[in-house]
Amino acid sequence: MDKYLVFGNPIAQSKSPLIHQMFAEQTQQDISYSKKQPEEVDFKAEVSAFIIAGGKGANVTAPFKEQAMQMCDQLTDRAASAGAVNTLSFADGNIYGDNTDGVGLVNDLKSHNVQLTNKTILLMGAGGAARGVILPLLAEYPKQIIIVNRTTEKAEQLAARFNDEKICAISYSETAKTTFDVIINATSASLSASLPDLNPACITTNTVCYDMVYGAELSPFLKWCSQHKSQLVIDGLGMLVGQAAESFFIWRKVKPQQSQVLAKLRNKLQGID
Repeated sequence: MDKYLVFGNPIAQSKSPLIHQMFAEQTQQDISYSKKQPEEVDFKAEVSAFIIAGGKGANVTAPFKEQAMQMCDQLTDRAASAGAVNTLSFADGNIYGDNTDGVGLVNDLKSHNVQLTNKTILLMGAGGAARGVILPLLAEYPKQIIIVNRTTEKAEQLAARFNDEKICAISYSETAKTTFDVIINATSASLSASLPDLNPACITTNTVCYDMVYGAELSPFLKWCSQHKSQLVIDGLGMLVGQAAESFFIWRKVKPQQSQVLAKLRNKLQGID
C-alpha cells in the first residue's frame, strides 16, 4: 500500500484525508493517506523521515509551502511561478514539487460554466493564494488580470513579477472606475468575517464572484456580492476538491471524478450525512 499524507499546522481541520480516501475508493487505488502537524523547525526533517519510511508523496498546506519548495530537486512552471509548493512527489531519490491550487480554481470555475477567455478578472490579494493562481488563469487567455490589494505596492510587485502586459495592479479606490467579468477573493478577509474595500460599482448582474474560503454558509464577501447585483457567487470548496484531484492525478496517473466527492463534503458542512 502506497503512503501519502498532508503536512500542515494546524492540520486537525484538514479534509484532505477524507477526499483522497474517497478518490482511492472510486478509482480502486490501494493507498493510505494521513495527516501530520510538525513544528515549523521540524518540517524538513519530517518530510525526510516520511520518504525514508516509504512515502510516495505529500500535500503541503500553511505554513510549509515555501519550505517545501526549497526542498525540491525539480519544480513545475506553476510551482515556480507560485513561489510555493502544495504537492510533493518522491521518486528515484528526488523530490518533485508542483502547485495544484490554480488548476483547482480554474477547473471549479469551468464546472460552473464560467468563461475566462477574453474576460477581465479582478484578483483580490497579493499573497501566496493570489500568486499561486495567476499562471493557470493566464493559461485561459483572459483579456486582463487586475490585482488589487490593501497595500497597492504589494499588488504592483506581484504584477511586475509576471512581466505580462495582461497583468496590472490598481488600488481599491480605483475599482469604482470599471466593472469586471470575474472577481476572485484571494484575501483572508472572509476568515475574520471582514470585507475588503471593494467599490460595489464594479459589480454587475453578470459579474461572477468567487471566494477561496468556504463554509456551511456563504462568506461575508459572497453575501455582499449577492446584495450588490452578482447573480453567480461561488465558494472555494470546489477549488479544494479540484486541487486534491490534480494532486491525486500527479501521484496515481488516474483522474478521479469530483462531483460526488464535492456533494458529500457539502452535505457534511451543512450537517447532512
